[in-house]
Amino acid sequence: MRADPLGRSSALRTGRHRHVKLLYFAWVRQKVGTSEEVVTPPASVTTVSALVDFLRQRGPGFEAAFANLKTVRVAVNQRHSGLDAAVGPDDEVAFFPPVTGG
Repeated sequence: MRADPLGRSSALRTGRHRHVKLLYFAWVRQKVGTSEEVVTPPASVTTVSALVDFLRQRGPGFEAAFANLKTVRVAVNQRHSGLDAAVGPDDEVAFFPPVTGG
C-alpha cells in the first residue's frame, strides 16, 4: 500500500471513518450526560436530522434531549444551522437550547 503524504491511514483516505465531534450545552448536556463526544455515525447520516435520529437510538437521555426539536438549536462547524444542514466527516455539531438576550 502506498503511503499517504499526510500520514493518514487508508481508512481516512477512503472516507470509511466518519468521525463527528458533538458538543452539548445547558439542559441538553444534562440530559445526555456529557458535554462532548466523538461519534462515528453510519454513512447514511448526512444531515443534522439524520444525526439526531441516530442519537435518539443511543438511550433514554438522548431520546429526552431530542424529544422536541423546537426547543433545540444546532450549529455545524460553529455556524447556526437547521435540521437540513449537511453533516460530514470531521464536522463539529453543537446542540443547545434557544438563547435569548437583550
